[in-house]
Amino acid sequence: MKEGPDISRIAALIGDPARANILTALMAGKALTATELAGEAGVTVQTASAHLAKLEAAEMIACRKSGRHKYFTLGGDDVGHALEALMGLAAGAGHLRTRTGPKDAALREARVCYNHLAGAKGIALYQGLLARGVIAEAGDDVVLAASGAAFLADFGVDVDNLRRAKAPLCRSCLDWSARQTHLAGSVGRALLARMIALGWAVRVEGTRVVRFTPAGEAGFASTFGASDSADIQ
Repeated sequence: MKEGPDISRIAALIGDPARANILTALMAGKALTATELAGEAGVTVQTASAHLAKLEAAEMIACRKSGRHKYFTLGGDDVGHALEALMGLAAGAGHLRTRTGPKDAALREARVCYNHLAGAKGIALYQGLLARGVIAEAGDDVVLAASGAAFLADFGVDVDNLRRAKAPLCRSCLDWSARQTHLAGSVGRALLARMIALGWAVRVEGTRVVRFTPAGEAGFASTFGASDSADIQ
């Protein structure tokens, strides 16, 4: 018997089209019911429930109850990172969904990747933070630089509070649409939340799209030193 993690079980779970659609829907970071996920997967609620049970047993999703209702989310950041990486592999190999339209361009521009900013805007944010010395690359990883906490505090992000949560402050995440890095981790999550709180950006209901307002575009460029996300190749 071979030793080490059994990736075949996880791969088989993700490989089912209905389960893949369920997981992709949860990448928006919103808790969804079995009925809502059944609609996303194109299956009956009974079939969706069977899929959800398998995903929950593998800790790929988590379930929480509120009254009579059950809500499902991704099992954690690691699951989101794995799914985003698989999207990158699929996009790089040309395995794209045939449905195209305005939402595709919007997703490439700015979207949520589980709980942080992705797309061209996410890449611009990462590069802007690097240029300003807020974060630093350490091999294949990314860390908060010594001066980073002060910059984030000026923007309204409490790094001390993030540290108390004991989750990784910074993590690099490969963006599937551009094959470049954007920022994950608790800092990435807090930055997106702060932009939304400032009114710079809004989530488009029912999608992963994040739309920046004109004031948000100006604030983003001024704060992070990224003049135009369209420059990201």
